[in-house]
Amino acid sequence: MTKTNTSSITEPVASTSAADRTTQTQKADAFFNDSIYNEEAAAFSNQQLTDHMAYADGMEVLDSTLLEEVLQARNSYDYAAYSEADVRQALSHQQRSPKDFAALLSPAALPLLEDIARQAQQERQRYFGNSVTFFTPLYIANYCENYCIYCGFNSHNRIHRARLNREQLIREMEAIAQTGMQEILILTGESRKMSDVYYIGEACKLARQYFKVVGVEIYPVNSDEYAYLHQCGVDYVTVFQETYNSDKYAQLHLAGAKRVFPYRFYAQERALRGGMRGVGLAALLGLDDFRKDAFATGLHAYLLQKKYPHGEFAFSCPRLRPIINNDKIKPLDVHARQLLQVVCAYRLFLPFASITVSSRECARVRDNLMLICANKISAGVNTGIGGHSHKQELGDEQFAIDDNRSLEEIYAAMERLKLQPVMAEYVYV
Repeated sequence: MTKTNTSSITEPVASTSAADRTTQTQKADAFFNDSIYNEEAAAFSNQQLTDHMAYADGMEVLDSTLLEEVLQARNSYDYAAYSEADVRQALSHQQRSPKDFAALLSPAALPLLEDIARQAQQERQRYFGNSVTFFTPLYIANYCENYCIYCGFNSHNRIHRARLNREQLIREMEAIAQTGMQEILILTGESRKMSDVYYIGEACKLARQYFKVVGVEIYPVNSDEYAYLHQCGVDYVTVFQETYNSDKYAQLHLAGAKRVFPYRFYAQERALRGGMRGVGLAALLGLDDFRKDAFATGLHAYLLQKKYPHGEFAFSCPRLRPIINNDKIKPLDVHARQLLQVVCAYRLFLPFASITVSSRECARVRDNLMLICANKISAGVNTGIGGHSHKQELGDEQFAIDDNRSLEEIYAAMERLKLQPVMAEYVYV
């Protein structure tokens, strides 16, 4: 069912100054991150903002209750209520329930992290053996119409913008293919004006000539547009919800189509309805309470899998990273142990799901997570525009990466860990 919301619902204009509003927000929010919330964002927040729960013109509205189910569960999740006994009980089960998943994400699970990691490794071995799937991202444009205060592409950030033309796309894909890579993830900034669905589709058609698996990580679109991209050769769609805290989401996403929380939430469901064989989900850990966000991410995938059992599901586990013009960004309380806890909990809850650890993490963390519980890794990464075939990017990067290793270096690292690199896990016959 497709509807159009034409009402213009706005929040009242705040009477406090930007500095006062920042102070008030800090006091009210235990997970306030002052490394991303600056005076410019505070001043912008004082303006009238559209209701982040109201759909804009042209946005498809699904007849689905998943959003209400996930938000209710997230809001009622009290991870302090779980004990070591609850965690041990979760570990004793062959199939874990959402309650078990909640226990595995709780602080009570940290003293048992070694046991949790051991069982996660067993599940990884059971479903994926010793294989590690390789891919690389290709950023084809960094124009963006959103004001997301933590993202390097945001429309208020002063960076060099670029969009690859057909010849540049071919050069980038040829350069990547020559490394031996067979799976590619195509990314853009979130601008329909500068990177419309037709432009993305043409890029995907080109990609199918060079790669066996093609994914996209773009702005959310309607079901018919996902169907078009699938016809252009796209296998899977990844969308980060960023945070499942609706109020915090409104605080962090101040303008643009991305501000509409429910439209982004239902992106994976629209992609599955559009014929995609797989979808990826993630929260950007460090924007809000990471335990609640990880719980909501896992539950979102769990409910989607029950509704669309034919779909393939994947998790990413990104933490905040510095960006151009803000090198102070940090993920607060999400340290290495907490990251391991989240990834292991995903593996134990949905053991068949693919889990990616991106180049936001350092080589040591990525290698260890591949050995324990994750199964997919990016290599030869460049988050700028045109960086694969040029020594200097045409457009600036989205965020600073921490693992700059080439495909050859990561391939060799996986072999040293007795893991088997896989260049394509799916081929058309």
